[in-house]
Amino acid sequence: MHEKIVELLSQTEDYISGQELSTQLGVSRQAVWKAINTLKSQGYVFDSITRKGYKLVAYPEHLNTYAVKSHLNTNLIGKNLIVLDSVTSTNDYLKTLGAEGCESGTLVAAREQTKGKGRLGRVWQTKKDDGIAFSFLLRPDLAPNEITGITPLAGLAVCKAIRDYTGIDCKIKWPNDIITGHKKLVGILTELSAEFSAVEYTITGIGINVEHTQFPQEIAHKATSIFLETGKHIDRNEFLAVVIEYLERELLTNDLRLTEKALKEYTSLCATIGRNVSFFRNSQQLNGVAEKIDNNGELVVKLEDGTLHTVNSGEVTVQGIY
Repeated sequence: MHEKIVELLSQTEDYISGQELSTQLGVSRQAVWKAINTLKSQGYVFDSITRKGYKLVAYPEHLNTYAVKSHLNTNLIGKNLIVLDSVTSTNDYLKTLGAEGCESGTLVAAREQTKGKGRLGRVWQTKKDDGIAFSFLLRPDLAPNEITGITPLAGLAVCKAIRDYTGIDCKIKWPNDIITGHKKLVGILTELSAEFSAVEYTITGIGINVEHTQFPQEIAHKATSIFLETGKHIDRNEFLAVVIEYLERELLTNDLRLTEKALKEYTSLCATIGRNVSFFRNSQQLNGVAEKIDNNGELVVKLEDGTLHTVNSGEVTVQGIY
């Protein structure tokens, strides 16, 4: 009932009487009054006038479905939007929905993620409301080897959104991090479900450090947040809506592929290019210089002997970053 009251009041800028709300919800006016008070305790702000009813004035500052929707203007991603108070992993939650047949573009965000996923099986955790964790599902008509553009396009979109919204001079660390200076601001992970030669769905999970004031000692030297970089608190609901719009624009405009235009823009924002890097190939550490990103989103490295190697996965250490 609480969500329905917010939904009804969100659809108008006028007042709705307690009687009308009780009629539409099929409950008593007393029940409506109690629900309004509960919503107030959760951070919703209402104006109430005798004989006119209730008007929704403001949403809570924390992530919530209706506040995000009030800022969001997309055709696909986030049209089906779910915001949870707490979840183990938004990727795992969305996998369940994906297996049940949820629509393409479904997006799940959470105020708290207790067992978030990073690359190479790492766990990504954050305190409630410190970060923004979300995942979105797409059902592309592509083969598994044709979806390599999703992660770099997502990285490009998030990087541009943060730069434009916050003014932070952030860059992309290949393949899936957004950094500022030498510290990580965002992590991205794309997973897929495929049968034979067709992709059933892809899920891209994104974690953004927003309000963190400190990090665990083991990562404090290589992690930062929007607040630490700007000294400002942002509107998380508006910001998430902006990020979603940038994601839709980059992914759909480029048809999920790393087009020439997107690759040029990605390269211009990639902090890895031109730096000394190291990686492992057949249990042997190789060292070289990151030369470029190819049109499959793979990193091309020029080794010390002059040969070129293409890296498409695994851990790459970038000198001067991490």
